[in-house]
Amino acid sequence: MNKTVNPNDLTSNDDNGPLYVAQKKVYPQSVSGTFRRIKWGLMAFCLGVYYFLPFVRWNRGIGAPSQAVLIDLPNSRFYFFFIELWPQEIYYFTGLLIVAAVALFLMNSVGGRIWCGYLCPQTVWTDLFYAVERLVEGDRRERMKKDKSSDPMKLERISEIVLKHSIWLLIAWWTGGAWVLYFNDAPTLVKELVTFQAPMIAYIWIGILTATTYVLAGFMREQVCTYMCPWPRIQAALTDEWALNVTYRYDRGEKRTSVKKAIELRALGEHVGDCVDCYQCVAVCPTGIDIRNGPQLECIQCGLCIDACDNVMTKIGRPKRLIGYDNDINIQRRQEGKAPVYRIVRARTVAYSAIIAAVGGIMIYTLATRSLLDVNVLHDRNPVAVRLSDGSIRNAYTVRLLNKSGYDRVIAIDANGPANLTTHVVGIDSVTPDRPMIVIPRDSTSELRLLVTAPAESNPEKSVPVRFHVTDIGLGEVATATDNFVSP
Repeated sequence: MNKTVNPNDLTSNDDNGPLYVAQKKVYPQSVSGTFRRIKWGLMAFCLGVYYFLPFVRWNRGIGAPSQAVLIDLPNSRFYFFFIELWPQEIYYFTGLLIVAAVALFLMNSVGGRIWCGYLCPQTVWTDLFYAVERLVEGDRRERMKKDKSSDPMKLERISEIVLKHSIWLLIAWWTGGAWVLYFNDAPTLVKELVTFQAPMIAYIWIGILTATTYVLAGFMREQVCTYMCPWPRIQAALTDEWALNVTYRYDRGEKRTSVKKAIELRALGEHVGDCVDCYQCVAVCPTGIDIRNGPQLECIQCGLCIDACDNVMTKIGRPKRLIGYDNDINIQRRQEGKAPVYRIVRARTVAYSAIIAAVGGIMIYTLATRSLLDVNVLHDRNPVAVRLSDGSIRNAYTVRLLNKSGYDRVIAIDANGPANLTTHVVGIDSVTPDRPMIVIPRDSTSELRLLVTAPAESNPEKSVPVRFHVTDIGLGEVATATDNFVSP
């Protein structure tokens, strides 16, 4: 039977306590190894792309921007090397978001939080700030000793702190500066920034991103991953038992003891694990956790504890990978004397890969086959139609023509609907009145007012479809749009 609970029994004496654990300063120790080298390589690549990509040039012809990657907000364009996207093509960005999200799910299914450990901007910039901190203040033990010093106001210590924060601010400032360079011609904007002639919005965004980078990477660090980022909680619901996570292989490591004690116990025939309880895995962890306690929310799967443990195992002459990318299934199999099994290819990863391939393929196909000439038609609503004195009916339309190519076009406009339709572009005299021909400037949008008239003998009794054809006279490229031709 259900038992009635007194609400007073649910109250706590700690109602005024903190909502989360206070930050405990972490002093990650430097380490060398396979995963550290991977992280250095990815950091150099990611930062190199971010900082220097705005300065890469791409020739698009006379009058077109020469920056390879540019978000041109005033002209509503996005340039990515040979690709030029218009606001009407926002679906490409939707496709990119889908691919990015599913790729994140795929990463999680294969290797847990490898995005967090290697590619997340918070991890990359925090790693860079840690490198600066070690360069200026020394490694783990030296930094801990200096922070606990009874005389922290020595001139040498003050100079170290000032130098460290100056470099941090310089990195953060260039991070914000690099971001705004994606929205304007980079060399021009750099010159304007230096001479204080840049738009105020540029300085505002540089200030915002400088502050956020400095605070998040310099002070909040692991707090961002633990409390601010939703991905640790989301990925726990997306993972399965076959995903490879950074794992302490307790089947091999327990029971823990020192090297000397292990030799004595083995001589007596007792079982001893390979873990010597050196705490090197804890010392190098950027979030300060002990991976031997099992899966934890704070673990970003960076693999640095693997490198630290491998170095120790090499020194004491024991096999590497006491800590490695593994799962509990293989730990249980090894305990049963079976060989480990790694199932990278399974229904989940195949489905994610198929979605990425399908969406990516559709995007590539539509991009390769898209037309650089487009037309949109909007029927006038007031009045919907007009009957002229000779009995003919006239409908008016607003026609928007898009020329996405890098050259001017001569186009002809045709309308197919009721028999013997005639078309006329308001304000433009055409050499062929029955088939208006106009010039559309390159890389531009032109808006026209088009009058379509049906003679009395062809008057429709009700609304009928009318199809507009816009034809490039030189190339023969055609764009179409459909609307209705109505009677008053």
